[in-house]
Amino acid sequence: MLNIVLFGPPGSGKGTQAAKLVSKYNLVHLSTGDIFRANIKGETELGKLAKNYLDKGQLVPDEVTIGILESEAAKHVDAGGFIFDGFPRTITQAEALDKYLASRNSSITMMLSLDVPEEELRKRLLLRGKDSGRPDDQNPEIIQNRIDIYHRDTAPAKGFYTNQKKYFPINGVGDIEAIFESLCKQINSAQTNS
Repeated sequence: MLNIVLFGPPGSGKGTQAAKLVSKYNLVHLSTGDIFRANIKGETELGKLAKNYLDKGQLVPDEVTIGILESEAAKHVDAGGFIFDGFPRTITQAEALDKYLASRNSSITMMLSLDVPEEELRKRLLLRGKDSGRPDDQNPEIIQNRIDIYHRDTAPAKGFYTNQKKYFPINGVGDIEAIFESLCKQINSAQTNS
């Protein structure tokens, strides 16, 4: 089973690349951002709870995020693998994901991290906010807060997978197809060596 953590700061291109990887490798895409936004739109209890945090550019608490992700993954018992996009964001979430996958006799194959400089992230997010209407991508202060939270709280999760020799940085700047090819090259290399 191919299980990929697609990692990177807000605006690094995770959603764009995840859609391409899902199609190529026949994986189930689990995006915590998409899951939260769907629940917010549906005005579910989870959506209301998540909205309080997301509107401020904050992370949704681990226990809520872990619960919703496990619930979504459990809907795909016959999946050939997953792309986890926006999860794990903390070491606690990474540990919970390892435990959950072990219960399914599986594990994370690799973490692919899209590396993008901060100035480029800010430009991308403001542009996305203009195009999508997402309020969290239209306010420079909220954008900076999200980037700061990524560096402070999320980036350390890289160390969790580095220690397992499953962390692979990918240059996230440039042509979308070239970045996709870099991701595929790394995935194919891991599949060949497993």
